[in-house]
Amino acid sequence: MQRIEMWRNITRIHILVSVACLVLLGAIYILGNKESLYRPVGFCPDSDNAWRIRDLKMQTGLKYDQPSTINGRTDVNAVTNWNAPLVWEGTFDPVVIDAIYKKMDPRVAVLVFAVGKYTRFLKSFLESAEKYFLVDFRVNYYIFTDNEKEVPEIQLGQGRNIVVVTIPGVNRWQEVVLGRMKWATTTIDKQIRNESDYLYMMDIDSVFHNRFGAESLSRLSAVLHRGYYKATLRDQFPYERRPESKAFIPAGEGDYYYTAAVWGGYLEDMYKLVKYCYMQSEEDAKNKIEAIWQEESHLNKYLLYNKPSKVLSPEYLWSDYDRIPEDIKVVRISQLVKNYAEVRPNGGH
Repeated sequence: MQRIEMWRNITRIHILVSVACLVLLGAIYILGNKESLYRPVGFCPDSDNAWRIRDLKMQTGLKYDQPSTINGRTDVNAVTNWNAPLVWEGTFDPVVIDAIYKKMDPRVAVLVFAVGKYTRFLKSFLESAEKYFLVDFRVNYYIFTDNEKEVPEIQLGQGRNIVVVTIPGVNRWQEVVLGRMKWATTTIDKQIRNESDYLYMMDIDSVFHNRFGAESLSRLSAVLHRGYYKATLRDQFPYERRPESKAFIPAGEGDYYYTAAVWGGYLEDMYKLVKYCYMQSEEDAKNKIEAIWQEESHLNKYLLYNKPSKVLSPEYLWSDYDRIPEDIKVVRISQLVKNYAEVRPNGGH
């Protein structure tokens, strides 16, 4: 009887000690990870603390138009068949968008290439971007150029900077296009990864005309090519159709045709896509083939099988060559008219 009572006492002591140890270990873990309890808006609980769109919070007292479940755009489709937003003027409220995303405060990188005579487009691109592109957000413009002296002095807003990356000149415009992926991959690895959370690739021969804002942000955002967004059948898209190329897309497949002149996303998602385009282009070169539209062909293949989380309408890249149709209510950025034979190193061929 005495042994049984003693065994019970020992068991009680073991239980109490075990509970005390668990409580102590829990307290140590919480104290050691207390920063996870106070993560700022816009960050997911990833181990690398990478910037992400997360809590869609805004301040109280904000005045904006009441959203409707009945009224809205009826002339265009505003959602893809994989349920991603398809963004047009009239499908978002800029007051609400800015109130939400400015709280997240991402560091945005814009990569542009101004090689050879394309440096002439820098001033208009940068000045118009300062007026319309992610106004009041932090932005670094990374200018890849073979002529640093021709980078203009531009008055920039607070938290906005120009970073010049020197690269060699080329003899063919196709080399500029393909080289973009190589130099972007290298520079993201060496520098941009430590300075930015979000990344856009853009063509320098463009000018902003209206708001290009945080409604464009997502994990991976692609822009519909203005030439193929209406009634073009998928088999008529200018995909790479030669099976020998890594960019090959067979007949009967395809969602949309995306432009490679504007695309953006979380930095690591963009790094993965940029590096993919670079590596696939390198594989093509080994096989003595070049995709029909260079990195744009590889971009379209990637996005066919890795769907973008947001699709932007052609408002987000129009062209001064084309008449503006009724469904384009606002042109946010547009490619300039130019003499390709004069500005391209090999005469545009």
